[in-house]
Amino acid sequence: MHNEQRPLGLLRRRCLLLAAVMGWSGLAIQQYLIFISRWDDQASLLGGLVKFFSFFTVLSNTLVAVALTCALSARGSAGHRFFRNPTVCGGITASIALVSIAYNLLLRHLWQPEGWQWLADELLHDIMPAVFIVYWCVCVPKAYLGARHVLAWMLYPLVYFGYVLIRGSLLGDYVYPFIDIGSIGVAQALVNASGVLAGFVGIALLLLAADRLLKRP
Repeated sequence: MHNEQRPLGLLRRRCLLLAAVMGWSGLAIQQYLIFISRWDDQASLLGGLVKFFSFFTVLSNTLVAVALTCALSARGSAGHRFFRNPTVCGGITASIALVSIAYNLLLRHLWQPEGWQWLADELLHDIMPAVFIVYWCVCVPKAYLGARHVLAWMLYPLVYFGYVLIRGSLLGDYVYPFIDIGSIGVAQALVNASGVLAGFVGIALLLLAADRLLKRP
């Protein structure tokens, strides 16, 4: 029995390591591409870093990469415990699922990335969301989630939308076209943001249902 568990544990660790490497790689490639673009335009690299972390995709993928990295370690620090917490992992799962669904429904048709941008695009919007959902299903303890956690998770997209709308009004750069007040107006931007938030809540509720179905006796 011990010999059977050891290969399974080793395989799980290797899969987590590969997933974490892919997550950090996608973020690194995207950051590099933004820096190169800013350099070519003779724009501020610091501004490029700020813009990088102004994308919900980047923020959510950073949470994913951190959570996968913490899952590789048995350290008991506050940070490691936080990112291994089932309720935190549930919120990250809902967020990264929203990234993939919103991108494929609202944004993918707007451009055709090539080369390294295509690779970063696929990693951040399709591969890592799928990887983390599998991680949540297989590795994260179940039966810890309740309706109150959905309310807590909603703070993340709510604060994010508040930030990007304020940032956009100050800089004229709204990062996502469906909340670009300058192009579509305040009312439509708020309607679109509300629709995305409703989608997040729907994903979170499905996650609660899956949490109950997947719990082990």
